[in-house]
Amino acid sequence: MYQKSTLENGLRIVTAPMPHVRSVTISLFVGSGSRYEPAEQSGISHFVEHVVFKGTRHFPTSEAVAEAVEGVGGVLNGGTDKELTIYWAKVMKNHLRLAMQVLADLVRFPLFDRSEVEKERQVILEEINMSLDSPQQWVNMLIDEVVWPDQPLGRDVAGARDTVCALTEAHLRSYWERQYGPGNIVITVAGDVGHEDVRAMAEELFGDWDGGAPAPWFPADELQDRPRLRLENRDSEQVHLCIGLRGVSSDHPDRFIFDVLNVILGEGMSSRLFRELRENKGLVYDVHSYVNHYFDSGSLTIYAGIGMGNLEAATGAILNELVRLKEQPVPESELAKAKEMVKGRLVLRMEDSRSVAGWVGSQELLLGKIKTVDEVVSIVETITPADLHRVACNYFSSNRLSVAAVGPNLNEDRLRRLLVL
Repeated sequence: MYQKSTLENGLRIVTAPMPHVRSVTISLFVGSGSRYEPAEQSGISHFVEHVVFKGTRHFPTSEAVAEAVEGVGGVLNGGTDKELTIYWAKVMKNHLRLAMQVLADLVRFPLFDRSEVEKERQVILEEINMSLDSPQQWVNMLIDEVVWPDQPLGRDVAGARDTVCALTEAHLRSYWERQYGPGNIVITVAGDVGHEDVRAMAEELFGDWDGGAPAPWFPADELQDRPRLRLENRDSEQVHLCIGLRGVSSDHPDRFIFDVLNVILGEGMSSRLFRELRENKGLVYDVHSYVNHYFDSGSLTIYAGIGMGNLEAATGAILNELVRLKEQPVPESELAKAKEMVKGRLVLRMEDSRSVAGWVGSQELLLGKIKTVDEVVSIVETITPADLHRVACNYFSSNRLSVAAVGPNLNEDRLRRLLVL
């Protein structure tokens, strides 16, 4: 069972006891991500996350930051997504205070040294270039732009080259001052720890911190009356295709039904898409699907790497599988296997302290409440073929459909004619 405390300054602390493990993971979640950014500052959340690792008040260089945790055998890292930024460290439990001190310094006392900002700008530009050079990676970013056009939810977390080049040290510091405050942060610790001990450490390292009011996230604009299509012609050995459908939010009652539908469609070698497109038709090497859930929106995305000349056949086959879910109930036996996959993967993930810290911290930050693993398992158990059929009929429609493709000799008219659900 999880325990939660809130300091007087608004910082939330959640602990997840795992008495059988010898490591602890401490994760610090910030309400900062691409959904909070105006267009002209696209990528600033990610830029800040990079730069704080370049030096802090007590660890003045990137080497000092890294060595503080790596020097005791630990791992330290961070990441930025659309709705949150995370900093985490995994160490032996006797080094928990050191790990918390490092994370506290990262978010409270970054130096924002101008020369380090300029160096990290070049690193981020190369990160963007690497994504652009990979058709598979690029099409999975492009589909978000098609599903959510001209809005933060559709933009790449790393930003664009022009916005990253325009951001200054002053912009970064101002954004950090606004978004990084105790009321906008959740600390989670998973491992063999006592809640009151963790709370006392947090009080010592964060208790005197005051913060400003963070900017709100930009809501999603979901107006759509027809399929959307975006093609990018480039030389490659395959056509890389993404088909996206607008889905449901993180807290929507149908959220876990979507997750089960995703497993049936495109997770693993027993999924419908893998069996039909690869095993039966030989049209692809890789085909899979995934879901995203956000504050007020979501998506189900199907990716396929398709051989030359097979784009239309593969697109038609994918859409046929979506129509099949609308027209034919999923057999009980297939649903039972999908449920077991959802439950099994969740339970296996929860054997690692980092996964547990991420599970509780992201829910607390984004939803303000935490579902236990047992609660999710119970929800999944209640899902019926009728639930899957209802959700497929409600959400698998032409006016929720978006398509992005990257590859050679793409024909928009021929592809658009296929986009009917």
